[in-house]
Amino acid sequence: MRTQAFPTMVTPLCRDGSVDYGAARAMVDWYFENGCGGIFAACQSSEIFFLTRDERARLTKTVVDRANELAAAHPDRPRLTVVASGHVSDAFGDQVDELKAVADAGADTVILISNRLDIENTGDEAWIRAAERIMNALPSVPLGVYECPHPYKRLMTEKMLSFCAASGRFYYMKDTCCDAAVMAERCKILAGTPMKLYNANAQTLLASMRSGGAGYCGVMCNFHPDLYVRLCDIWEDDPGTADVLQSFLGTAAFTESLAYPVTAKYHLKEIVGLPFETIDARTRPAADLTDYHKSCVRQMETLADAVREWLAGREDAQ
Repeated sequence: MRTQAFPTMVTPLCRDGSVDYGAARAMVDWYFENGCGGIFAACQSSEIFFLTRDERARLTKTVVDRANELAAAHPDRPRLTVVASGHVSDAFGDQVDELKAVADAGADTVILISNRLDIENTGDEAWIRAAERIMNALPSVPLGVYECPHPYKRLMTEKMLSFCAASGRFYYMKDTCCDAAVMAERCKILAGTPMKLYNANAQTLLASMRSGGAGYCGVMCNFHPDLYVRLCDIWEDDPGTADVLQSFLGTAAFTESLAYPVTAKYHLKEIVGLPFETIDARTRPAADLTDYHKSCVRQMETLADAVREWLAGREDAQ
């Protein structure tokens, strides 16, 4: 199975606080240039709980439109797959409206947030009944599920996951359990079904792929996506190199605890050079980014460059 890297897209903002859709298009280009297999737009990294329904839909459409343009311009390359959520409301009717808006924007798979079904967390059966209501309201829409940590993390149980896999309607899971053994069991449940597991946790990524996971979907693809793509490409054929690369990625990912998503916006604006007007976020101001945070991001990029050189040297020697 081909494994892939999916960045969890951050939302660039204009100085007036509105969404910068032009910068979002530039981000799609950068992900494409770095070899990503797809993009998770309208996710927690995108600050979906702080975007309007129309902003979530327009952001998704911007990503889909640019992915289609890139596919037309590069027919020799696979098209970027676009998955998107925007699933934030409590009321069932509001959830259906926002999910339809994302589907109408062209997302290949519409992602349900696990904690938005059976919001009071009363049990597996209530969750499954809520999922069935969503499925019936969106009869032709390919679906996925995301264990989003906000406002609380609702991990998928074996029963919930088995229901999704057996339904034939679910194609994508963004796993945030951070437990390689649990993911191995989940991959067994998903084996032979259309539903694939994408691990959000860098530290367990290689282990999850070796257990049948489909790749990475996480924060750190906003910093060095090419190295996640590389791990997805080589883990089977060059396990020794994969072990070392995994060690870098797992260690670097501890920077997630810094002032994210401002750290990512700083990296994309100041180091990558994308046309962001500001690194502000709706979840936190740019002022949260300290000189210490900036130094950590730049040190990580220096080490990432060294890893890239090391990988190039190993290629030349083979």
